[in-house]
Amino acid sequence: MKRQQVPVATHLGPTIGYSRAVRAGDLVFVSGTTATSPEGGALHPGDAGKQAEVVLERIGAALRELGASFEDVVETRIYITDISMWPAVGAAHGAVFKDIRPSSTLVEVGALIFPDLLVEISAIASTA
Repeated sequence: MKRQQVPVATHLGPTIGYSRAVRAGDLVFVSGTTATSPEGGALHPGDAGKQAEVVLERIGAALRELGASFEDVVETRIYITDISMWPAVGAAHGAVFKDIRPSSTLVEVGALIFPDLLVEISAIASTA
């Protein structure tokens, strides 16, 4: 089984030692993805829905780079810093996964890596 990787676009990939996504056989694992700017800050500070849209665009790009698509996603995990923001994040997730309906977890967390980040999403896809 040949392993393929998509690098992280910011300094965090090499610093922490991880990839945006990894394909191993028929499985694609997309790391927790945020709406981080190239400079390390957050895009759309204060707007969890817009951050979720950016995150999902990035997840889609990583999936495509590894020969998968949103239709192959079987699980997502959503982390938000304030549970009251779930409707906006859920709407962004629903716009992408409305008919696909992967299993999903949404939890509130104390903080993400940068203070202005409100949402982080990871995904697992199967192309089998």
